[in-house]
Amino acid sequence: MTILKPSTSPEPSPESLTFAELGINSALCSVLPAALKHPTRVQQLAIPAILAGRDVLALSQTGSGKTLAFGLPLLQTIHQQLESVSSSACKAQALVLVPTRELAQQVTMALQALASQLSPVPLKIQLLCGGIAQEEQLAELAANPQLVVATPGRLLDLCTQSHISLDSVKYLVLDEADRLLEMGFWPDVQKLMAMMPKRKQTLLFSATLPEALDSLAGKLLTNNPLRVEASTRNAVAAEIEERLYLVNKGSKAQALIALLKQYQWPQVLVFISARDDADAIAKRLLKAGINAAALHGEKDQTVRSQTLADFKAHRIQVVVATDLMARGIHVDALPVVINLDLPMSAPVYVHRIGRTARAGANGLAISLVCHGEMPSLTAIRNLTARELPLASLADFPVTDQPSERVRENGTDNKVAPKRPPRDKQANRRSLNKHSIKAFKSKR
Repeated sequence: MTILKPSTSPEPSPESLTFAELGINSALCSVLPAALKHPTRVQQLAIPAILAGRDVLALSQTGSGKTLAFGLPLLQTIHQQLESVSSSACKAQALVLVPTRELAQQVTMALQALASQLSPVPLKIQLLCGGIAQEEQLAELAANPQLVVATPGRLLDLCTQSHISLDSVKYLVLDEADRLLEMGFWPDVQKLMAMMPKRKQTLLFSATLPEALDSLAGKLLTNNPLRVEASTRNAVAAEIEERLYLVNKGSKAQALIALLKQYQWPQVLVFISARDDADAIAKRLLKAGINAAALHGEKDQTVRSQTLADFKAHRIQVVVATDLMARGIHVDALPVVINLDLPMSAPVYVHRIGRTARAGANGLAISLVCHGEMPSLTAIRNLTARELPLASLADFPVTDQPSERVRENGTDNKVAPKRPPRDKQANRRSLNKHSIKAFKSKR
């Protein structure tokens, strides 16, 4: 596989290079947004290779324009074919697989905004994901879309029910490829790929790729493959300012409220790992007079879509989200991301904070870290090769003690810190109260 890295790939000047020089035709160039004057680094490297028919693995920072890096070549190739073939007779030629409904909707909207302006032959794009009535999607499938954006689960359901066939797919894109190659999605992706022709162009795009998935990704690319590393692997965008504060585990909610009230940011995306915790924190923020909402996978799709729309429109100041929002979701000029807890997976940290400082803008990423999250912080430091020093947060002194590790028989053993005597006495009093209540209730 040919590899293009930042240190080895040619460096065309982004100020002078145009999309036309990459091979994008005048019809598509004419419908690009006025603000999109010059291609980004990943677009410069990936678009010519995709137009040449090569398989591509593209790794690039969050917010660097990966959607159009694969979207523009696909739209151009399919539209050119439609000009010589009846659109009603043309089955789905391109499939873009993504891990979440929100990302599926965003990719569809981004591509549809361009496809709807192409003439004289319309190019139809179909969104297939959960949370939308299947009957509604079946009606749209009857119009023979040429490009499908889907989540694996819903697409597999429709395929097994024979509502859609993948035997005409010529172009396959795995967006957020590292997530789709993990065990949570990979079995479904494998089943879907078995329904497609073996000869097709395969494109993998992601901001991160763990070394453990390298060989698997490489096996999917067989047609003169090109690996594009448009930035340092697993890198955080230089425009993101990272601040990490050491706080007590039990003080995180109060610290979050204090930060929000002190700085009055117009939009803040708060990440937390557990769904129940997302709901609880959102309620605490509302009680503190902060306009907030929770967003996670157990909420109805209509609620999820409306919450995201309200957030983007500044009708909601703070969204407390699980990692459902960590990948690919674009919010224009989002100023701040706050990690209320660190993710267990280090690459997720890169994706989370990548929701800010998109498209070259500046952004701030704050993480509230407790002693128990030190292993996660070490993994993040190792992955990103950044020091990420911990600072103290005013008015929130750290009283929790780190757990100690002792060596016994050559094995590390975690030892819980001793509680101060006053805490022990308080616990005994509490236990006695519960015991008395239990005794009285039996009488």
